Amino acid sequence: MVAMKNIIHFSISKEGKYYTASAADYFIVTQGKTFEELARNIKEAVEVYFHGKDNKELGFSANPSILANIEIPIHA
Repeated sequence: MVAMKNIIHFSISKEGKYYTASAADYFIVTQGKTFEELARNIKEAVEVYFHGKDNKELGFSANPSILANIEIPIHA
């Protein structure tokens, strides 16, 4: 039995006026002006990525979760 993935990891960084989120292992990228907008856009981007695909064939459970890490630059 193959273990199903349940988490999609995103890295978040701020570029100019926008926050950008990139999935660690998948071609999923989105952005937003606020964290709230970014969270909505990440969810939508994941839904679009999986639309019409079989989660099981991709190795994912039926309802994967999103884990986001934010990069905070330290300026001297």
